[in-house]
Amino acid sequence: MGGPDEAPTPDASGARPADEGAVRSAVRAPEIAHHPARRTAARRGTADPVKALMHRHRDLCERAVDPLEIAAGLEAHGLTDRAAARYRHRDVFSLAEELYARVPGAGRAVASRRRPVPRAEPGTGPRAGWALYALLPGAACLATFGALRVTEGLLGGEARAAVTALGALLVLLCLRLSLRGGPLHAREGTGGVSLYVCWLLGYAVYGDDLLAQVVSGGPDGHWTAAPAPLLGLALALAPAAWCAHLFATRARHRLAGSHALAEFGAGARPLLLGVVALFLCALTALLLLAGLGQPGPAGAPVVAPGPVALGGLLFVARLLAVHGFPEPAATGLAAACAVEVAAPFLVLAGRLPGLDLVARPVDLVVTAAGPGGVPALACGTAALGLLLHASVTLTRASAHTSA
Repeated sequence: MGGPDEAPTPDASGARPADEGAVRSAVRAPEIAHHPARRTAARRGTADPVKALMHRHRDLCERAVDPLEIAAGLEAHGLTDRAAARYRHRDVFSLAEELYARVPGAGRAVASRRRPVPRAEPGTGPRAGWALYALLPGAACLATFGALRVTEGLLGGEARAAVTALGALLVLLCLRLSLRGGPLHAREGTGGVSLYVCWLLGYAVYGDDLLAQVVSGGPDGHWTAAPAPLLGLALALAPAAWCAHLFATRARHRLAGSHALAEFGAGARPLLLGVVALFLCALTALLLLAGLGQPGPAGAPVVAPGPVALGGLLFVARLLAVHGFPEPAATGLAAACAVEVAAPFLVLAGRLPGLDLVARPVDLVVTAAGPGGVPALACGTAALGLLLHASVTLTRASAHTSA
């Protein structure tokens, strides 16, 4: 028998019992370290969810000069703050900052070379230039009406018609010049918007008298012009430019201080509504002054609702076009034109036997609000629809960056 200090007796294989656990653990350790299933699980857990997004939007990240442009581009592609959680970020802004830091971009190299000159936003260039151009259409229109007032009774009908045509051409040239730059400059093509605008302005001058003659059994004789709305709308181009500049500047500043897309939208929506309300107040005041200088028929309101609705429609449509949404703007203008064109034709069609119901809607509007109720209803409805659309599209970050 062995004592307590006696060495353990080796077994038949020559291994000592005390070394058996060490041998077993030495054999098992490599199996644990190289277990294939555990390695696959570790590899899946450490996968980078941002890498695929980074490769998918590499062009956007390389062109961007700041993280805001990346955030706007991701939002334009449908990525929301809730979707950013799949990439382990609380919102799109923080995700854009990581993409901006991880993707070396050529756009930021260009921005660094131009750092002494700040990057100008739409409408924030030399204010004296576009502010002066915005005054030209109103000045040309005012000069034309002044010339017609001074020469009243001195020139014949053909001469006055020539002066009117020359003044209208001058106003159109000044309008085109004022829209080539500044806050009201649209970067994308607008298709047939010019034709729609010309029709709406022409109807504001001659449409009420035309519709009144058609409803009363005409048309017969010449149409009486109402130049006050055109003068007020031409003068309102200057406050429209300043309101568009205010909206673009304040929205850009709010975007720079936001930390989530929902936060920016919640702040940009009242800004949009406030700017539209400010412009409508300025437009109403200018139409009031124009109506005092160019009095209309007896009993007519000094400020008709039709020109106010038309001015609001043109302003909201231009805001949409400026910020990259020309298609909805053209649709709203076309809808208002269609209603104004259809109104006299429906009245004429109602004279045919059995079609008197066709003219009933127009008769009801004219009876309730006069001939000016048709353009007020057409332009007001279209303006409200565009404003609802703008409250969704113009409160997105992608509408206020150059990405």
